[in-house]
Formats: sequence, structure tokens, C-alpha cells
Amino acid sequence: MIHVEHVSKTFGTHQVLGNVDFTIKPGLMTGFVGGNGAGKTTTMRILLGVLDPSEGRVTVDGSPITPAYRAGIGYMPEERGLYPKMPVLEQIVYLARLHGVSKPAATAKAEELLERLGLGERMKDPLESLSLGNQQRAQIVAALTHNPHALVLDEPFSGLDPMAVENTLEVLRDVADTGAPVLFSSHQLDVVERLCDELVIIADGEIRAAGSRQDIRDANTVPAWDLHADADTGWVRGLTGIEVTEFDGGFVRFRADSPQAADTVLRQAIERGTVHSFTPVRPHLTEIFQEVIR
Repeated sequence: MIHVEHVSKTFGTHQVLGNVDFTIKPGLMTGFVGGNGAGKTTTMRILLGVLDPSEGRVTVDGSPITPAYRAGIGYMPEERGLYPKMPVLEQIVYLARLHGVSKPAATAKAEELLERLGLGERMKDPLESLSLGNQQRAQIVAALTHNPHALVLDEPFSGLDPMAVENTLEVLRDVADTGAPVLFSSHQLDVVERLCDELVIIADGEIRAAGSRQDIRDANTVPAWDLHADADTGWVRGLTGIEVTEFDGGFVRFRADSPQAADTVLRQAIERGTVHSFTPVRPHLTEIFQEVIR
């Protein structure tokens, strides 16, 4: 388990991180979300040792992170860092060999991953001849070929088409299933919502929420329900402990103080006529994110 412990970072008089504290658990995908300038990349660079924290530390299973552990992390920066004129497969194998992987093993692994991500026919082409989306896929393969024991990925889905996103999700999930802790940042909140097991939300250099998606949803949203019925549902607005947020004849969305209060609405609706559906409202990550950073 990787723990970013109470990390702060100041450049001159400008503080960009303040008491950032969260964990990346083994075998889980942790989504790291925040607006531009929120502090995501700075946090990742401190985790990787590219930057030193002004305060705090990074630990692995309770001990300070070591250079050897950092060397085994698969990292993908937001800015592409591969060699434009070098053939894709050749440079990925070269980078894996820098991590101590033999050439045959690196070649076999790189070819497997390139095939899975749809680059099998382009692996001998120079990187600069690929589209930006395909270059992104090659960068992901470079982060995975040395069989990393942890992954830190900065905007891995940027520029990928929907099919490439799905293929990438499968590959990253396979890595997490080996027990590796995985941290990735993304502005594509729909992808984060489908993929991540844990979620960390950062704004203005501070962690605003961290935990499982359900824990964050429960902590930052008021329970709400949708009721569809034959009869007019305007009567719901007169109930104690109920706040109607949307209403249109036989449809009403309302907030309730408790599930018991919501059940009272359902019972009264049944007494008044046919109820077509009664469901809890599950807010999307975009709504939760906006509420948390607000």
C-alpha cells in the first residue's frame, strides 16, 4: 500500500499542495480527479521522487518509499516522453531493458501489449508516424512492459477513441488484479466512474474527499428518490421532511430525511393509484465532483 502522508509543497511563497493525505491500495484502481492546477501532477511527481515535498512523506507499507521501489513503478506522464523518430517496439524494449528486463522477455511482453491495444501492425513504425491517440497507446505500453509493481498514470485516456479506452481499461484492470496499486488521473469522469475502485478528489492543492465511490457518494449527497405514478404527485410537496426538487404531473423527484420517510411517500402513492416505478437516485461522479469542490 502506498501512502501519501500529509504532503505539502511550496514553490517560493506559493503553496501548491497543503496537507495532501491519501492511500493507494494494492489491487485497486484509484482515480485521482481535480481541475487544471488542482495539484494532481505535482502530487504524482512527489510520489515518484521527481520533486521533494516541503513537508510530509510517501511510504510503502508503513516504511519510507525507496529508490528501488520507485524504479519499479510504471509511470506515464501527461506529456508524451517517447522518442519520435525511433520505432515503437524498439524503444519500448529499450526502456524495459533499462528496468532490468531481458531483451527476449521485453520483446515478447511489448508485442503482446501492442497487439492488445491495436498497434500490432504499427510496432515497427517510427513513433512520429502514428496518430496522437496511437502515440498515447504506445506510451501506456512503455509504462507496462517491465511488469511494474505499481502504476502511476497521468491522463492515460487523453486522446483515445472509445474502443481504445475500453481496451486500455482491460489492460489496466489486469495489472491491478496482480495486486499492484494503481493511481491514474483523468478529466474523463465517466471513465473514472466506471473504472475506479477508490476515488481521490483534489481542489486548490487540498484533498476534498477520498474513499470508495459509494462512501464519497454517501458522504456528499442527500438521498433522493424518483416516483412515477398515474395520479398527479403534487401532494408530495406538502409532506413534512420531504423536499421536492423536480415535479411534472405523475413524476416527482424528492429528497427525504431518511429511507423511512421515503417509504411513507411510496405507501401514500400506492393508496392514491398505480405506481409505475420508485427508485433511489444515484448521482453521477460529475455531480458529486461539482458538489465536493464547491
